[in-house]
Amino acid sequence: MDKKIGFIGCGNMGRAMLGALMKSGQIDPQSITASVQSESSLRELRETWPIRTTLDNSEVAKQSDIIILAVNPALYESIIKEISEIITFDHILVSIAAGIDLRQMEDWLGKPAKFIKTMPNTPVLVQEGMTAVCANEHVLESELEMMSRYFRLFGEVEVMEEKQFDAFIALCGSSPAYIFMMIEAMADGAVKLGIPRKQAIKMAEQTILGSAKLALETGMHPAELKDMVCSPGGATIAAVSELEERGFRSAVIHAMEVCAGQSKKMNEEL
Repeated sequence: MDKKIGFIGCGNMGRAMLGALMKSGQIDPQSITASVQSESSLRELRETWPIRTTLDNSEVAKQSDIIILAVNPALYESIIKEISEIITFDHILVSIAAGIDLRQMEDWLGKPAKFIKTMPNTPVLVQEGMTAVCANEHVLESELEMMSRYFRLFGEVEVMEEKQFDAFIALCGSSPAYIFMMIEAMADGAVKLGIPRKQAIKMAEQTILGSAKLALETGMHPAELKDMVCSPGGATIAAVSELEERGFRSAVIHAMEVCAGQSKKMNEEL
């Protein structure tokens, strides 16, 4: 990758992305510039990676071809306006925040520009993320593919329409919380049945990880994989029947609908 990359802000998500890029070895560290808000954060970045660092967001815009806006959504408007005079049509601005749409960002900038909207989920922190990507009409197909390759450094990527992002948030953005609740519930059940908690949590985590990997690598439909575990008259089908009776699947579906609706509402308020 021969483009110069800038990070405005470098919180958990920004650091995960920066770390994956550095680990890949695909870019010279001196081609990366990151801005943060405090001297202590500046020192920490310098001690971690041999990149260029600054307290000045405008300096990032001047030094970069691709600018990743890795800040709180509430700061997007002020930061985009802050760097607007520096931005040219050759820049690519990348959003990683929920609730900010492409048209809004271009309006804040006050002129046509290339914007790519992404939504990575928290497993990017361990290079197993799922990221949705879309772009405005000014972004070339080759540029969108370039950014998709970058995001694949820390997981999988799907190019989607912007109108699908609320559904994506329900499916992938917020769903790690559902999975963590499932892990906790499974561990609670195991503790109730006599397994020590630490051991129970580890086994629940591994089982969910292994099940997901089995589904991904075999390509089999989840229903087929479920049926493989359910012997006639056995313990698993009894458990599945109990989950169905208590509305397990309908509860998940309803939760996703509520999540997508709340995401849409928040977007409209922003």
